Amino acid sequence: MRRAGWLLLCGCAFAQTRLSLPEAEALAVKNHPAVSAALLTALAANQVTTEARSAYFPEVIGSFTGAGALTGTRLAAGALNNPIIYDRAASGLTIAQVITDFGRTSNLTASARERAQAQQDNAQVVRAQVLLQVDRAYFTALRTQNVLTVAQQTVNARQLVADQVAALAASKLKSGLDVSFANVNLSEAKLLLASAQNDAAAAMAELSTALGYAAPQSFQLEEAPMPSGLTQDVAALIDEARKNRPELAQLRAQQNAADSYARAQRALSFPTVSALGGVGVVPARDDAQLRGRYGAVGLNISVPVFNGHLFTALRTEADLRAQAAQRDEADLENRVARDVQVAWLNTQTAHDRLGLTAELLKQANDALDLATTRYNLQLSSIVELSQAQLNQTAAEIASTSARYDYQLQRSVLAYQVGELR
Repeated sequence: MRRAGWLLLCGCAFAQTRLSLPEAEALAVKNHPAVSAALLTALAANQVTTEARSAYFPEVIGSFTGAGALTGTRLAAGALNNPIIYDRAASGLTIAQVITDFGRTSNLTASARERAQAQQDNAQVVRAQVLLQVDRAYFTALRTQNVLTVAQQTVNARQLVADQVAALAASKLKSGLDVSFANVNLSEAKLLLASAQNDAAAAMAELSTALGYAAPQSFQLEEAPMPSGLTQDVAALIDEARKNRPELAQLRAQQNAADSYARAQRALSFPTVSALGGVGVVPARDDAQLRGRYGAVGLNISVPVFNGHLFTALRTEADLRAQAAQRDEADLENRVARDVQVAWLNTQTAHDRLGLTAELLKQANDALDLATTRYNLQLSSIVELSQAQLNQTAAEIASTSARYDYQLQRSVLAYQVGELR
């Protein structure tokens, strides 16, 4: 039953969509909801800049007012003045224009602009993270598919040995113990195959999610070329990361925004100078008291005197947050340097494992050939052959894993340096 399922899976491979690593990365950038959400957030942040800059422009309000009043009516309660109310119907425009607020609006606009830039940098961060997730899922899927091939070949090879030993035992040329050992090895190979099938399906589901799909897809993955030689200049990689990492650019923009916002909060203590104007007509009115048109201009200077230390607290808060942003940037620079160093070491180790596992596989193949020959010549027991088979399978899986682990570590290093974008 399990073998039939495997044959069905192989048959479906002809209908699978071929996919290369660059195609997978482009597909993820296009489809992944996290990338779209980050871009939309960046676009929304751009509108905050327009909102802050709006204070530069005049505010124009159109009004229509109608009133009816008792003769000689005045407002007598609820206000410090008591104006007379006249019967009227009037319409007009009120215009207000800030002349100067001593840099508060300009600093608020600069702060909003830097925060918008930080959101754009964050979109680059999300994009790089998605690309790394795709690379990780892609190479994991390739590894599991190749391990699945190894597992299937192992089952076929051990099935052949089990059949041969069973035939020899039927002819009284091998013992029942040999048959038992051969069947145990075959069962272990089938367990490996079942695990490999599950890992391959799980890896394909993980890749589908990384590509932005809601349901698992089936792809025929193409092999990615091996990366070029690894540089030994780690210091140059760290310098490159400090220039290229979008996380650092995001923090720098946030620090600039915090500095501008702190300057804007300091400007709260200064006066605000505004020009005011109003024009309109009064078509229905008391001719003895009101004219048919009205118009006036004025200048208003608002000087803060005391508000319970609110402005002082706002200014101090903004200064402290700006200082915290500086410390955050320094902390991230240290962590970036550490991450690049660790990623380089992991990549170097993965590169060394390529040669070591290749040598291990060669030795394991030679040992299996020798053990098979010795067993066929009745110079050794089934135990020696079984151990050689186990060693050869483990070496083949290790060699396969080493290739994709190296490619994955190179992607991780590219991400840490800021090249994956």
